[in-house]
Amino acid sequence: MNLLENGLVEKFIFKTENKKRLVIGNNAKDYPIYRIRLDKLFYNDQNDRISTWISEYKMKNNIDKIDYSDKESYNKIIHEFITKSNYDAMKKTQQNIEAIGQIEAGVVLADGRIIDGNRRFTCLRNIQEKTQKEEYFEAVILDYSIEHNEKQIKMLELTLQHGVDEKVGYSPIERLVGIYHDIVETNLLTIGEYAKSVNDTEKNIAIEVEKAKLLAEFLEFINAKKQFYLARHLELADPLKELYVMLKKINDEEIQDELKNSVFSQFICKPAGDLTRYTRKIKDIASNTKHLKDYLEEQSQVVEKVCDKLEGIDELTNKKIGELGEDKEIKEEFSRITEKYVSRVAGDITRNAPLKSMEKACYALDEIDLKILHKLKDEQIKDLKEKIIELENITQKIKEEISEL
Repeated sequence: MNLLENGLVEKFIFKTENKKRLVIGNNAKDYPIYRIRLDKLFYNDQNDRISTWISEYKMKNNIDKIDYSDKESYNKIIHEFITKSNYDAMKKTQQNIEAIGQIEAGVVLADGRIIDGNRRFTCLRNIQEKTQKEEYFEAVILDYSIEHNEKQIKMLELTLQHGVDEKVGYSPIERLVGIYHDIVETNLLTIGEYAKSVNDTEKNIAIEVEKAKLLAEFLEFINAKKQFYLARHLELADPLKELYVMLKKINDEEIQDELKNSVFSQFICKPAGDLTRYTRKIKDIASNTKHLKDYLEEQSQVVEKVCDKLEGIDELTNKKIGELGEDKEIKEEFSRITEKYVSRVAGDITRNAPLKSMEKACYALDEIDLKILHKLKDEQIKDLKEKIIELENITQKIKEEISEL
């Protein structure tokens, strides 16, 4: 017998009068909601919202999978991850449940795995511990298993989490890690399937896939392949977005690779406090091909120093990253070169401003429909002639200034 059959017989599951509509494989159906005793349920360790926490735990404990044969010990581990991943959201959800009860039913598989409602389940566990009164989790119970229905379950999970819980939101890094795992690494979902599940466009998800690949490249660059939790600690979501925009505007693959190496090195060393704002400065440099080549050439020696330091580290940890970020010489060198080329780009913009203004003026004048001039009233013609004289005076001043150069 499975969870539902056992639960009804042994009376740790009770059927309610309520139902929840789910769409699975394009089929919409109303499913009955049950009240399930908490100790019969366990967390979903494949929940994208805590993917970096799971990967960090596996790395630290040198394991491939968290053992859930002892469900209570397993639940304690995941409980901590759920809490830490978004403490403010947890606190708010728990206050709501304490005040008015669980409003939105979750979704549970036949073995007791929770695929929707992990945060609500955590809150109920907290309340039970606090009050010492038995609590029940309200959920639909699907006769599915993670082993045989993985794709359908993942698509349902994404649909539910981007619906009711969207206001809570994913951590941007957790979202990228989930996309990398589901689309790139395991090929579980296509871009189209993922986009449909989260109610987004294929174009937007394709962009997220490219950013997820950039994240994986960064981790390989620092010799920390798939250690995605490091990106969470470094808060790389927005800096990665800026790097993606830079790379899209560069066609030369060699320059793209050099730029990635330079920016990746600066991600790990953090030359400035606000890494996103600092990366935008590099984006300004990247918009000027000539300056970008010179910038990358000058940065290459500093990048080499970072690579040498990374080579000397057996296992990269948050502590080791912190030590790299404390190397003042490297940080100052990165920052000095970046500021130098930011100034050069700004200087070019200032020097090119007169020509840009002239080009805009010429374009605007060229857009005038000469046929309309014959339909103007006398007052309008008078105003137009005055503007022409004003324009001639401005151009004469410019000519005089240029002639003196």
